[in-house]
Amino acid sequence: MIFIIKSLYIPIFCCNFVPDLLLLAMKSRFSLFGMLFFALSLAAQTHIQVSDPSTWSAQELAPYVGQTVIFDVPMVVNSTTNNPFISTRRLYSATNQTFPGSTAYDALVALNNSGGITLNNAPIPSGEPWYRCGARIYNLKVKVNSTHELTWISGEWRGNTRAELSKGIPDLGDYRLLICTANLEYYLAANTGSGSMGPSSYSEHQIQRTKVNKALSLINADAYGLVEIEQGQEALQEIAEDLNKKHTDRHYTYIDDGSKPNGTYTKAGYIYDANKLRPIGALQEFKGGGSSTIRAERHKMQCFEEIATGERFVFSVNHFKAKSGSGSGRDADQGDGQGAYNGGRTDEAESVVSYFSTRYGPAIKEKDILIMGDLNAYAKEDPITLFLEHGMLDLHRAFHADTSYSYQYGTRAGYLDHAICNGSLFKQVTGMCGFHINSDENDNFTYGGKWSDNTMFRCSDHDPVLVGLKLDSTLTYDPTPTLNNAEVLSGETNQLIISNAFKADQRSFYTIHSISGLLIDNKEIKSEYQRIELPATPGIYIVNIFADGKVFQRKMIVR
Repeated sequence: MIFIIKSLYIPIFCCNFVPDLLLLAMKSRFSLFGMLFFALSLAAQTHIQVSDPSTWSAQELAPYVGQTVIFDVPMVVNSTTNNPFISTRRLYSATNQTFPGSTAYDALVALNNSGGITLNNAPIPSGEPWYRCGARIYNLKVKVNSTHELTWISGEWRGNTRAELSKGIPDLGDYRLLICTANLEYYLAANTGSGSMGPSSYSEHQIQRTKVNKALSLINADAYGLVEIEQGQEALQEIAEDLNKKHTDRHYTYIDDGSKPNGTYTKAGYIYDANKLRPIGALQEFKGGGSSTIRAERHKMQCFEEIATGERFVFSVNHFKAKSGSGSGRDADQGDGQGAYNGGRTDEAESVVSYFSTRYGPAIKEKDILIMGDLNAYAKEDPITLFLEHGMLDLHRAFHADTSYSYQYGTRAGYLDHAICNGSLFKQVTGMCGFHINSDENDNFTYGGKWSDNTMFRCSDHDPVLVGLKLDSTLTYDPTPTLNNAEVLSGETNQLIISNAFKADQRSFYTIHSISGLLIDNKEIKSEYQRIELPATPGIYIVNIFADGKVFQRKMIVR
């Protein structure tokens, strides 16, 4: 076959390739024509320059429709659908990051709606059974079909894999006690298929049982607070016995709450290692109060004593009313992002605080409380704000700023599963995290799904939440902020220095938001004088410092 080249135009930006290509062509089996064609192809590739991943909009792809492009930043998977929804960032539920109904909330809703795009024909990451939310694709090369649809050509998958999570739980510091709460998505050991929620057959329950056991065994906690347990002791007894088979050095048992074995409603329950902890006093159950119809079985408190030290704390496990359904009056959906029954959930939060501060705490003579469970409210919603207004601390935000999540709804992440404590206990918390074995997984891997397997993954629709404790009642807590002298000092141009926020014994973070509430930067503070840089664009920016369980805010103006 003979090629006749009448003319060959080499753009000026390709001229530097020519000498090297001539030499390479002479040393290789490729023709000079082929090498030049390859060079021209490389030169013609368009790299999408993303100046700010936190505010990028898919509409910026409009000039590239019909072209082949490469993204210069990793793209993040935000759904587990057949053709995953990707963006330059993880997309979070608006009320997890901003206050409901605020201008910042409206801005984040709009930003979320503009920040994602469907990726067609993407291969399943190597070693994975399916896509996982939070996975990143580096050097993603695609054809731009439209501003809402791409077609995969090539890319490199990295991060948030099953293999990584199977190695063990994240680092929670130098703890003596590990506390775990988990929503088990209707764990039912008896009467399957009898109209109860959860597994529809015995075989489905056996899959559920295997998955839950593998997850809780890997976590290896000293105490578990479990929610969405179907009524009865069979479930708690079964879980405890299965854990003891995996951990022969443990003596897991449960607190019998006397409830019956069947029913379509669920409860909260406790399993603990009797070698490490002993219950003090009787189990406490209390109703949500106000407009809430939540049963007392979903609000519990139990004081535990660490056997080795005699130190104590109150562990409160709760499951607040869901957002779904319809309510009336203050329980109706107000259209502010909090869903239905927000009034009832706020009453539930008030009842937890009130029951501990006025009744149980004084009676048991214990001042430290850890409140955990599925509260069905995101971080900035009214029930959580109420806890903070009573001096409680949100451990998700204290340890992880804006990056925490335990649940995925559609393409949005956030945390409904909380770890909240009062100030006296906060000094004894070594770390906390969500263990992302569930929320990032496709629902088909659940116990009733068409892809259900015998791994721990997708043992529920919520992630377990873990807290490390090193109890020491001699530690004192100053209710006033310990970072009153933390300040943002003016530096050269847009550079700032955060001083006196770094703590060797706990993690601190800073965030930068625009005045409209858009997240611009979010990093851990790792030095005594952390240097940060504000955007060059003129405007008002909010710098938040998350340290010592408090948030310190500074407003900065770039002119």
